[in-house]
Amino acid sequence: MKLGFSPEEELFRAECADWLQGQMAGEFKDIKGITTLTAKAERRKEWEQQLAAHKWSCIGWPSQWGGRDATLAQQVIFAEEYARAGVPGRVNHIGIELAGPTILTFGTEQQKARFLPGIAAGQTIFCQGFSEPGAGSDLASVRTKGRLEDGEWVVNGQKIWTSLAHISDWIFVVTRTEEGSKGPKGLSFLMMDVKQPGIEIRGIKQINGDAEFNETFFTDARCPADSLIGAVGDGWKIAMGLLAFERGVSTLGQQMAFRNELDAIIAAAKANGQASNPLIRQRIAKAEIGLRLMRYGALRMLSNTDHSKIDGAALTYKIQWATWRRSLGELAMDVLGQAGEVAEGSEYEWGMLPNLFLFSRSDTIYGGTNQIQRNLIAERGLGMPREPRGDL
Repeated sequence: MKLGFSPEEELFRAECADWLQGQMAGEFKDIKGITTLTAKAERRKEWEQQLAAHKWSCIGWPSQWGGRDATLAQQVIFAEEYARAGVPGRVNHIGIELAGPTILTFGTEQQKARFLPGIAAGQTIFCQGFSEPGAGSDLASVRTKGRLEDGEWVVNGQKIWTSLAHISDWIFVVTRTEEGSKGPKGLSFLMMDVKQPGIEIRGIKQINGDAEFNETFFTDARCPADSLIGAVGDGWKIAMGLLAFERGVSTLGQQMAFRNELDAIIAAAKANGQASNPLIRQRIAKAEIGLRLMRYGALRMLSNTDHSKIDGAALTYKIQWATWRRSLGELAMDVLGQAGEVAEGSEYEWGMLPNLFLFSRSDTIYGGTNQIQRNLIAERGLGMPREPRGDL
């Protein structure tokens, strides 16, 4: 496992840090430190285009498609420095980290030429159409249906928890295209234009006052036949490949964001005297140890080059960070005390630490609940018998 970086890689780190910090102190200083995904959405679309203009948008992609052919180490470094500089989360994270790599891996040359330039340029924002009201962590239970009609796919159904659908241009949709099929069989993977009459988006307001999630309804929504990624019935295989990209280099950037949150908790504890409370000190120390262990685990996971074998670290990572961050949110509120229950501005305009607590309640649910993650660890990692799943 590689734990350090070469002198050349550290020079690359300095280049990243210099550019990002310069942007956050200059033209884009108005978005620095934003912790919610919907705040200043249009301005952050401009930031996506600024990243693209300077070849920082998707550095791990091939240069042919707008990337830098960056090594894994360089991608890790950029993700870390991005978070360290206080840059807000990417509004096109789904496009850059999920849709793009999926098209690169499974798409045709025509599909690459159709979609990748717009994503890389920050002009095409993607969202994800996986979860449904009756198919959250159990993706194989999707009921949204698609049929081929006169050279077009016609889709009917509903998706939920569609992050940033209201500001997106395209959505990739897992839909059931084989009548009567059940479970992972009979699913297909479609790319669909969000801005069409057959798609309706309704916002879902969260407990932290943000509204990044949406319900998405499809009523005879259409896309060309060649918007199908892979073959008919390959939807499950492609969806699983896409989810593998979700555990990629962005995990190290995520951890740097966690570092910023823990540092803010420590600063708050020093400011209000909670740092002298032995129980608070012990919990801060435990959080610090947990964060360092996660870093080593992520580096081990990313260092694995044998993709023919199940990576135990990858199976455990989601439940590890989600549980850790939920506890971090509770620690933040205990450090703040009553002051953390009063908004700094108008209604639901919370500061960094109260927002951390509120959003962290969802960490152990989205992307696969802790219960589902334990099933994956047991079945795929330890080889234990499968949990009964009815007639699937």
